[in-house]
Amino acid sequence: MTALLDAAAEVVDEVGFDRITTAMVAERAGASIGTVYRYYPDRVAVLEGLRERAVQRFRQRVADTLKETQPGTWWEAVDCGITAFVELYRAEPGFRILHFADRERADSSVPDELSSGFFANQIAGVLSEEFGLSAGPDLIFRLEVAVEMADSLLSRAFTWNTQGDERFIAECRRIMHDYLVGYYGPDA
Repeated sequence: MTALLDAAAEVVDEVGFDRITTAMVAERAGASIGTVYRYYPDRVAVLEGLRERAVQRFRQRVADTLKETQPGTWWEAVDCGITAFVELYRAEPGFRILHFADRERADSSVPDELSSGFFANQIAGVLSEEFGLSAGPDLIFRLEVAVEMADSLLSRAFTWNTQGDERFIAECRRIMHDYLVGYYGPDA
């Protein structure tokens, strides 16, 4: 299954998720189309599998970065998420699959672990436990707004530049920082 997802990641980077086919994945993996269908009933399932893997790798990268850097302020912790996203977008084949959106999903009632609300809840827990920010719906809402802004700006940063437009990345950091400092005070 890993080989199929690796192949799908390469194909997504080459042709995009709108044009990928199960036949392309099978050919790239050196597998039969039957092998692909054994694990994934259609191209949408392949893309969902690849997206799920990207989410897991993003979460792991954020956790590893937090552990390695041991941020001293709430902003440094938030910035770890931005850094992890940028690093994965630059280095992880198929990582842009994160923007394979609900338009392909048949059941929108299924919770999306990549949604801004999901990440806002996760970040809120860390920020309240580790840095004393007041937990609750206001923190979650403001973090959800920040995640939406970051997602939009970072997606734009990588639209035409595989390494990311540094201006958009820097602006993402500044806007998120300034927005959250307005509510939670300076980070130092």
